[in-house]
Amino acid sequence: MARDRDETGRPRNDRPRDALGRPLPHGSPGVARIPEDLELAPHDSLTYAQQLLDQGFPFHAHDVLEAAWKTGPDSEKHLWKALAQLAVGVTHIQRGNAKGAITLLRRASDGLSVGGEAPYGIDTVGLAAHAAALSEDLAAEVDIAPQRLKPRLVAGPG
Repeated sequence: MARDRDETGRPRNDRPRDALGRPLPHGSPGVARIPEDLELAPHDSLTYAQQLLDQGFPFHAHDVLEAAWKTGPDSEKHLWKALAQLAVGVTHIQRGNAKGAITLLRRASDGLSVGGEAPYGIDTVGLAAHAAALSEDLAAEVDIAPQRLKPRLVAGPG
């Protein structure tokens, strides 16, 4: 079977995916995908990603945050990249890939610790600490409570 490609010739993966973003066989029912060309205002991206995290879909939240990273201003790319890494780190935890999770969570923590005031009310200090604590928990092989897999992107009631 020929691989699906976009108009520029880049490969696309049109296979359905499960709730954790893993490819399923062609023809299988899957979970709705985030459009590759998603472009939202920053606040809308945060809201959508948070809803997905709260519903237990960090892979999909990663896709939303990655879209913001790719379409946002250059001055914010490091922030959106770190948020996407946090979400995919949680995805690796759900998939049982502790090594991958530790790597991505540490990258997220480092990226969120760059300093300065974050835009849009993003709690970079809290998220950096959250990512670091998750990676430490994994490194120590401690069980992680499911609620810890739903980080709060913006400080406030949750």
